[in-house]
Amino acid sequence: MKCSAAVLAASVLAACGANHTFTPAPPDTTGAGAFLDTLQRRTFGYFWDLTNPANGLTPDRSPTPSFSSIAAVGFALTAYPIGVEHGYVTRAAARDRALTTLRFFWTAPQDSAATGVTGYHGFFYHFLDMTTGRRFQTVELSTIDTALLLGGVLTCQSYFDGVDPGEVEIRALAESIYARTDWQWAQNHLPAIALGWHPEDGFIPYDWRGYNEAMLIYILALGSPTHPVGPEAWTAWTSTYSWGIFEGQTHLGFAPLFGHQYSHVWIDFRAIQDAYMRGRGLDYFENSRRATLAQQAYAVANPGAWTGYGANLWGLTASDGPADVTLTLSGRSRQFHTYFARGASFTEIQDDGTISPTAAAGSIPFAPELAIPALLAMRRTYGTNLFSTYGFLDAFNPTFRGTPQQGRVDPQAGWFDTDYLGIDQGPILAMIENYRTGLVWRLLRGNAHIVLGLCRAGFTGGWLAGRCP
Repeated sequence: MKCSAAVLAASVLAACGANHTFTPAPPDTTGAGAFLDTLQRRTFGYFWDLTNPANGLTPDRSPTPSFSSIAAVGFALTAYPIGVEHGYVTRAAARDRALTTLRFFWTAPQDSAATGVTGYHGFFYHFLDMTTGRRFQTVELSTIDTALLLGGVLTCQSYFDGVDPGEVEIRALAESIYARTDWQWAQNHLPAIALGWHPEDGFIPYDWRGYNEAMLIYILALGSPTHPVGPEAWTAWTSTYSWGIFEGQTHLGFAPLFGHQYSHVWIDFRAIQDAYMRGRGLDYFENSRRATLAQQAYAVANPGAWTGYGANLWGLTASDGPADVTLTLSGRSRQFHTYFARGASFTEIQDDGTISPTAAAGSIPFAPELAIPALLAMRRTYGTNLFSTYGFLDAFNPTFRGTPQQGRVDPQAGWFDTDYLGIDQGPILAMIENYRTGLVWRLLRGNAHIVLGLCRAGFTGGWLAGRCP
């Protein structure tokens, strides 16, 4: 189905931008406020400086030349309102950047062809050429990366709520892009949603089963005004959860911390519960807090004897790494990786001594008492090796002393990445903002699509009370 932005302008959400009570972060008594100011400002620069102003596409990484990641674009769209609220850019400049981005995604070719297109059935390819915006090589049409993009699209729909013609167009384009996404088509094995699709050989044979970052996919699919999936999709997804204990914390298992963070960038899960969480007596926010506490406790215990691990050096998630190599260090065989989904949980442990600052930064709302001191210690200990133009470089490994395939090795301090990654920069900026002001959460609590998706998933209580049909 191809929807007209002009037609959909009439149905732009009345609830967008609605204000809700939020308890801000406590007063700063540690001097951390200035550091968070600096970190947010520098991280915002990644999205503002590096996004292609001609089409709104954001690079997957920098300074290494790269394609665009549509998920990074979603984080960029989320960043622009934050930049306005902090005075980094004007509202008019952010409006124009968002408008360029949404116009591109609405008008870019959608077709089943293998080349020369940007998406199909309202979904988009994982990576796009930074200049042309067309599919990069043979990457998949990605349901999760489309969902992360739509998180930013709906953030702009809710934020740009004025009568200015540009803001009116943003809301209409956002509605059109979201409404075009055919979630039912992506249910290759009912009622689950597939990971992705290739024009060469069809659907990827795996479906999204929990617990992981796919909460956002299902909530967006349930809230769709045009192609909604049924509530049974949520029930089927939660039926595949793994519940257990790790480092003294009882919670849903998923080893890399990004799975406990991504959906929370946009959705305020505090005090709202679906049937699964009502049965466990907690909410998904508390679950993410427990996962954070468990990872920090794992680093303190440091069963792998990695260099530097401790109360203020922790955080395993998907990130860059030094090399795909096995080295013998201090008489011990060590397996290292480049980009890899690192994590620690009762489900699995994948740890090669590589720490990514986004793991702690993305957990600031859940456990600020652990995350902020860790980030301060990282900057203080490693200085410009780790903290530079756009804030924290993607990852570092104090244990590694070999020849890296990427990044660089400091003889005294170990390996440091030389790239920033858009999908890791995004949670840093947005989750600090949610901790400090609740801006993104507040915006999406006022978005009727998100509200409907949560209601159809069976969430009740908290800020949702009285808002479900």
